[in-house]
Amino acid sequence: MASARYQMRRDEIETYFDRTAADAWAALTSDAPVSRIRRTVRRGRDGMRETLMSWLPEDLSGSRLIDAGCGTGMLAIEAARRGAEVVAVDLSPTLINLAKERLRELDQGLEVTFLVGDMRDMDLGTFDYAVAMDSLIHYDVADGVQTLEAMAKQINRKMVFTFAPKTPLLALMHVAGRFFPRADRAPAIEPVSPRGLSRHLQGAGMMQDWEMKRSHRVDVGFYKSHALELTRR
Repeated sequence: MASARYQMRRDEIETYFDRTAADAWAALTSDAPVSRIRRTVRRGRDGMRETLMSWLPEDLSGSRLIDAGCGTGMLAIEAARRGAEVVAVDLSPTLINLAKERLRELDQGLEVTFLVGDMRDMDLGTFDYAVAMDSLIHYDVADGVQTLEAMAKQINRKMVFTFAPKTPLLALMHVAGRFFPRADRAPAIEPVSPRGLSRHLQGAGMMQDWEMKRSHRVDVGFYKSHALELTRR
């Protein structure tokens, strides 16, 4: 059962992406002009998406993939291009609608099932792969690991996800970020050290069934995120 802390943070994230920053996020994930700060975030996110996709097979035909926290659907659409049956979930109805629009604009015969909601509350069947790019970074590490546990019950082969690395520089940048215009602010992020995350995963008993594989950090301007790959034993 989700904690009260998780539910409160989930509501904050939904409000931010669905109302406060919907237009800014739409611009960030397109080719539209953005501020210098957001240009670094865009480059970082592009690099992280490329990393996560490189950890998945080039040919995903016959596979099911879930994109948890899909945003405007860029990664989900790329997975569909590789042949996967993709289900993409996000808390924000606004971002889901934007993702559907972008899929229609491509007009490439691709199919992606976009859904509004929290994956922890949804019964979507089983999947071969799960991707969670920058969607767990807003939660306390304990809540984030509980979300991974919930995902793991539905995943047969591999999970790739990101977390915010706990570094002195990142902490300083988030304090400084409070002084930037609202449109340039990200929602609250919960940094965690790789060692701390590993302890929580071990403590939850997940590593009995899963093995840590590749790890990679993307550090571009104001974008700092760390990717981790878990494969089922």
